[in-house]
Amino acid sequence: MVQLHPMINFEDFQKVEIKIGTITEVVPVESSEKLLKLTVDFGDQTRQVLSGIAKFYSPEDLLNKQFPFVTNLESRQIMGFESQAMILAAGDEASLLQPIKNVPNGTKIR
Repeated sequence: MVQLHPMINFEDFQKVEIKIGTITEVVPVESSEKLLKLTVDFGDQTRQVLSGIAKFYSPEDLLNKQFPFVTNLESRQIMGFESQAMILAAGDEASLLQPIKNVPNGTKIR
């Protein structure tokens, strides 16, 4: 098995905060073929998240659905917008991960 990244210990993993959020608004970013601007409800707060998934999903595919997000990354400026979390996806086709059943917004992944 080829290992691409070094092993981390459990304490390192505990530093990553992953929470479930519901996408309440999706807006394509003008002048970008890839970016969608998401408004995400995490229960105790709402955040703006930019994601390069527009080639794979329409706004209707995402609206009012729950997904896991990394919520303790430093925010980044992307094309003039602040991104305050990162949605989790698998593979080159950006296959989004979803809980099997709805949970309260802000639920932590452990």
